Amino acid sequence: MSAPDHLTVVQLIATPGSNWGGMEKHTADLSEELARCGHKVHVLAHPDYRQRFSHRVNFHPLPVQWGRRNPLLKLRLRQIIRKLSPDVLHAQGNKAAALLSGTGRHGNITVGTIHGTKTSHKDFCKLDGVIAVSTGIYQSLSHANTKLIYNGVKPQNNGAKTTNAIPEVQAFALAIGRLEPVKQFDYLVSAWAALNPPLPLYILGDGSGMDLLKAQVQRLGAETLIKLPGYEDNPAAWLQQASVCVISSEREGFPYALVEALLARCPVLSTPVNGALDLLPAESLADSTSLNALQTLLSVQLADLGGLKKSQEACFGRASRELTLEAMTSRTEAFYYELLGKKSVD
Repeated sequence: MSAPDHLTVVQLIATPGSNWGGMEKHTADLSEELARCGHKVHVLAHPDYRQRFSHRVNFHPLPVQWGRRNPLLKLRLRQIIRKLSPDVLHAQGNKAAALLSGTGRHGNITVGTIHGTKTSHKDFCKLDGVIAVSTGIYQSLSHANTKLIYNGVKPQNNGAKTTNAIPEVQAFALAIGRLEPVKQFDYLVSAWAALNPPLPLYILGDGSGMDLLKAQVQRLGAETLIKLPGYEDNPAAWLQQASVCVISSEREGFPYALVEALLARCPVLSTPVNGALDLLPAESLADSTSLNALQTLLSVQLADLGGLKKSQEACFGRASRELTLEAMTSRTEAFYYELLGKKSVD
């Protein structure tokens, strides 16, 4: 039996309501675009996420703050799935994959997206298909039905209001992300203060590391050189004005800051993490994720920002073709149908 033209798709996120990052944004954007394409989309997630999703998407609160082995959580999940009877069950991240892998079969396909590097992806092995968001993740998988699909973002509304005022300076550098240890913003602050380049650095984001970073900036006497405005709802508008975007992370799945920067034609300098390794020229990458390697990269590349931008023209073109929400959704939709086709043959 052939798959229907319009699918019923369930997207499951199992992160607590306090955490809204790249994976959650990915799910919201994908769900909205799948719904716009005519599919019936349901999202199962922490109740605090309800307002993050479009009116086109059917939202079902789920107490995912409970442990993945909690029998009441598993029961509630099975009840919702049985009621919705979806064609596609799509787990976003490891905990969601673990929950879906234990729900049994309901005549549908199960898909999981891996957003970051983990020591084990065993729960994804029990699903019908796996999506990797970067080449590094893709190459680490042994699942028979694996697809590489880069993250894509919605068309950028650069005229929309920003949370923080964009600096009125001729040139500035930008870093974007949750202020957590994995992003290594402490390395970036140290390197920037040591180099003292002629353009200020703005780090957009919030998180547990805010107070420590503020104290570090003050200790280094770099208050006029490094700014921490906080969370920004419209980073695209900032990227349109920035001279360079810096990614200093220890590890990444596929950073949204990279996608948004390239679409805004803002050159990127990065540690050698997933996503950056896929898309940036070698000279735009640090030799390692260490402080010394990051500082060396910045000292060389910040000296010629015009040349840096010219060297990434091909990256900007590729981003406009491959890193859009439309491209990501089209490839995901095609993967759903491919797996449904295989299941009908089986």
